[in-house]
Amino acid sequence: MDVIDLKEFYASPLGQVARRLIAHRIMTRWKGLTGATVLGLGYALPYLEHWRARSDRLFAFMPARQGVMHWPAGGPSATALVDETELPLDDASVDLVLVAHGLELTDYLPDMLGELWRVLSPQGRVLFVVPNRRGMWARFDHTPFGHGRPFSRQQLTRILKDAQFSPSGWAHSLFMPPVNQRIVHRSATAMERAGLWVSPGFSGVIMVEVTKQVYAISQARRARQLVPDLKPQILPAPAFEAHDTTF
Repeated sequence: MDVIDLKEFYASPLGQVARRLIAHRIMTRWKGLTGATVLGLGYALPYLEHWRARSDRLFAFMPARQGVMHWPAGGPSATALVDETELPLDDASVDLVLVAHGLELTDYLPDMLGELWRVLSPQGRVLFVVPNRRGMWARFDHTPFGHGRPFSRQQLTRILKDAQFSPSGWAHSLFMPPVNQRIVHRSATAMERAGLWVSPGFSGVIMVEVTKQVYAISQARRARQLVPDLKPQILPAPAFEAHDTTF
């Protein structure tokens, strides 16, 4: 989906309900952002609005295939069109990254995760919002969560660990069916509570927060540098001089 489709979805009644439910789950994990540098990657604008007044440095990158839009309205743009495999940022320059409508839509998953690892500070965190393979929302393509590649929790764990990230927290959201019916929208909060209690594995989206594995990598590099390459050497047998035995 391009940026126009995504904007139209979040402007619809169904999109507004989805945004409210997901944003609530995100806000329970990210509270104090004072002094933090926050990056949104993919189409994270609907969720970044909550932190505009709480973060000193907040901006958004949108992949080239998706398109870009001006944000925020009425002020200087804080968005840029980028290649997700070559982020225009210095190493360890970002404290928090929110990835929404990004991980499941990229064709360059390992490269994208490698760039996120590079720009994330050693104490930084990344929060991924992705469609759940087992949920209803991944089965209908009239919402953004029905496009791209959905994930299971096991798949996410393996992919993120291969990219040197450590999952530190999980959350689930969107238990209501993806339908445009007012009665369903009014019951969304109740369905959310019931789903979290009864069947969290069947949520519409999975959210996972990860940290950067810095210590393990630095230790491995240090070990490779310090351990000498020793090979056993076979020495020739000592030669003994013959003694004169005559008197």
